[in-house]
Amino acid sequence: MKAVWFERFGEPDVLEFGERPAPTPGKGEVLVRLAASGVNPSDTKKRRGSFPNLLDNGYVIPHSDGAGVVEAVGEGVSSDRVGERVWVYQAQHGRRFGSAAEYVAIDEARAPALPENADFRTGACYGIPVMTAHRCVFADGDPGGLKVLVTGGAGRVGYYAIQWAANAGAEVIATASNAEDAETCRAAGAAHVVNHRDDDWGSRVLEATGGERVDRVVDVEFGANLSQVLECIRTGGVIATYSSSRDMQPTLPFYRMMFMDLTVRMVIVYDMPEAAKKQAIADIAAAEAAGRLSHRFAEAYPLERCADAHAAIEAGNRRGCVIVDIGGAED
Repeated sequence: MKAVWFERFGEPDVLEFGERPAPTPGKGEVLVRLAASGVNPSDTKKRRGSFPNLLDNGYVIPHSDGAGVVEAVGEGVSSDRVGERVWVYQAQHGRRFGSAAEYVAIDEARAPALPENADFRTGACYGIPVMTAHRCVFADGDPGGLKVLVTGGAGRVGYYAIQWAANAGAEVIATASNAEDAETCRAAGAAHVVNHRDDDWGSRVLEATGGERVDRVVDVEFGANLSQVLECIRTGGVIATYSSSRDMQPTLPFYRMMFMDLTVRMVIVYDMPEAAKKQAIADIAAAEAAGRLSHRFAEAYPLERCADAHAAIEAGNRRGCVIVDIGGAED
């Protein structure tokens, strides 16, 4: 099969393109002929060496997310799944071979049915961006009727977090740094948008809400944003955060946060409870069927240009999902 892999850590140019042995499905697995692979920051971080032992057992085919068609099944899996359109997630979590290839063999639970009205590129966005946003919004209960602040609302995860929260009946306040991104947030369902480039944007949030503090925060930059979040979150509120790349070892004002009875929830798709994953999968299917999820695609690259897709992610200025088109399955 055609595939992309790396045998050493480094810049995008460590990615190689060529032929690798196609996998066979083991017990409980399906073999998916992939049509699209999603690229996420966690994929580029792994390529750079965020998991130093990743290459100990040999080369790695990157990427956790993708979509395609089941072509074969392993022992214990119903043959009815052959021919099913699916999306895959966690393809390269705790294992070497991900979705940047024509085929992936994966636990059938990690290959849910692709909603009928979704194409393969859309399915390749579900794993990390959509499921992360779902967990941040719903992990602490129904957000209906609450005020939910989404920082970086035009980002890959933030864009979906706005939709999940707004569709559930929350009043969403988003942050964005320019007029185009602000309009994107409003189109996704944000009732208010403030500019996080303002030094006192926490006060701007309070102005937008008429002085009422927010109940929950979905946060893209925990360390960098914490001081302003504390200016606008209520006592007993929840901060659900999925990144802190600008300040990877933030210092917490412990007593201030303690006397506000705050909950800090750190979210990563790989280690979400299985029940939360199943709920996210069900909610994605329902939202797509109802036409309540919109998607944005920044760029798409052919498999042989996977290095360019990684560079696009690392540039940090893309809005929407970055996709690698594989073309191994037909819609």
